[in-house]
Amino acid sequence: MNAKHAVVLLSGGLDSATTLAIAREQGYLCHALSFDYGQRHRAELQAADRVATAVGAIEHRTMRIDFAGIGGSALTDTNIAVPEEQQAGIPITYVPARNTVFLSLALGWAEVLNSSDLFMGVNAVDYSGYPDCRPAFIHAFEQLANLATKAGVEGVSQFKVHAPLISLSKAQIIQRGLQLGVDFSQTVSCYQADSEGRACGRCESCRLRREGFAAAGVPDPTRYQAR
Repeated sequence: MNAKHAVVLLSGGLDSATTLAIAREQGYLCHALSFDYGQRHRAELQAADRVATAVGAIEHRTMRIDFAGIGGSALTDTNIAVPEEQQAGIPITYVPARNTVFLSLALGWAEVLNSSDLFMGVNAVDYSGYPDCRPAFIHAFEQLANLATKAGVEGVSQFKVHAPLISLSKAQIIQRGLQLGVDFSQTVSCYQADSEGRACGRCESCRLRREGFAAAGVPDPTRYQAR
């Protein structure tokens, strides 16, 4: 049987770690892809290195992108404060076109690898309201992938974007990850983690993560900054 290869987007957070574990469980040889895109801290990239090794990616690459040069997001622009209260509508932590760019680069790598499978840990239940985390976005990108690539046009590959967490609650994601042996203490989800990877405990990402562990009924292994 020919081995199945997949490119898995890996941020270093809880969701992407679970997604990588799911792809491995499904028998894929996983090429993990992370991005140094000008985010506020590098702790999540260090977490991605740990997760890729622990979960069993056969390769892990980190690509550099300058989203900070675009600005417009609290995650890349140090002049914009990370909100500590839940915001109505699309929050200022949304990074313009981030998932579109991430998937495009993953698509390019997949085509080079002769792979037709991309995995992404987006979620449309317990999330921050980002437009590029919705099922409609995933479906539209699949159509684009099959129109815009040599492999797609020649019928060599029919690209598929796997989003196994898209309809799960944060608690369900945590439970699934634990079933697959994911060590969530190695992950970083905080928007403003310190240099040691400790979470602020106040941003929306921290709130969603903390509430997820509580709803799952399991201890929260997150390391928090002293308040």
